[in-house]
Amino acid sequence: MALDDESFSLLRASVQRFIEERLKPAEDTLEELDDVPAEIVADMKEMGLFGISIPEEYGGIGLSMSQECEVVYDLGHTAFAFRSVFGTNVGIGSQGILMDGTEEQKQAYLPRIASGDLIISFALTEPEAGSDAASVQTRAVLEGDHYVINGTKRFITNAPRAGAFTLMARTGDAGASGISSFIVPADTPGITLGKPDRKMGQRGTKTCDVVLENVRVPAANIIGGVPGVGFKTAMKVLDRGRLHISALACGMAHRLITDAVAYARERKQFGKPIGDFQLIQAMLADSQAELYAGMSMVRDCAQRYDAKAPGKADPEVSMLASCTKMFCTEMVGRVADRAVQIHGGAGYIAEYKAERFYRDVRLLRLYEGTTQIQQLIIAKQLLRD
Repeated sequence: MALDDESFSLLRASVQRFIEERLKPAEDTLEELDDVPAEIVADMKEMGLFGISIPEEYGGIGLSMSQECEVVYDLGHTAFAFRSVFGTNVGIGSQGILMDGTEEQKQAYLPRIASGDLIISFALTEPEAGSDAASVQTRAVLEGDHYVINGTKRFITNAPRAGAFTLMARTGDAGASGISSFIVPADTPGITLGKPDRKMGQRGTKTCDVVLENVRVPAANIIGGVPGVGFKTAMKVLDRGRLHISALACGMAHRLITDAVAYARERKQFGKPIGDFQLIQAMLADSQAELYAGMSMVRDCAQRYDAKAPGKADPEVSMLASCTKMFCTEMVGRVADRAVQIHGGAGYIAEYKAERFYRDVRLLRLYEGTTQIQQLIIAKQLLRD
């Protein structure tokens, strides 16, 4: 699955113009309102951004992983909340249905997800289950041709906007083999949302708890129609998500470097621009070298992802995706720290974007698997090999 080169070049150019002309000028409004303006969301739908990873046969644009990473890299040049509006539709919300769903499920949900008419969220994390995803406690009990689901999901991205959830619940015994993946409409009786989370950064992104009390879902809503394989579906989805986040981190690193270079040219101390001082140059150089390394990893791993059998797990690619996610998200944290340092006192003031993006990028080392979880995945695969 991939878009032809000419069409992809046109799409990417339009995304880049959209970022420069519409998104960057709206960054302060986003920060002030803690929400993405409705007219920008409408423009995103019209551009097809909600369906970039969904095949054309289901109403999407059908980008390859490599192409998706390039577009997401561009989107990293502005506030994260803009991408977050459609991020779950492109990634963790839709990909489980695309990879493991029945044809009926794909036809029923993917076209609406691709158009943005249906916002779909990924509900895995719980109060007692995050990094240890196999310890999910939300339980689904079969009653006739329905499952009755009870439990609480936590930190669910786009839950306040969602029309449906890709939700993990326990249908069997303890462990990964007892988890199933459901498509749960958000208006199903028994679902309530917690108050929106107040976060360190990433204003405009929406997360909250999702509480399920005796929620009845048809057995036909199990993704793929087979119970007990939800954990495997979740892990396959996360491989793609980790590359997506890695590209996003690289895009933000480039934005931070660009802003820091501009400030270093303009700010004068001791009678000359601070960019003339070698210690400032060293921070810029280290940041650029690390960005180059990170983006090289993204592109290499994305090509390997595209080359493997579609929808199939590949332990080597999974390990490399973890390597990429670990490096790129740690890298952008270091770049953001240097950007604040280069700005000096101004870097700690909200008027300058370095302060905001410094807070925003901190989350990248936590979601889609923490840095420490990536280390475990990498080491276990090395020992297994």
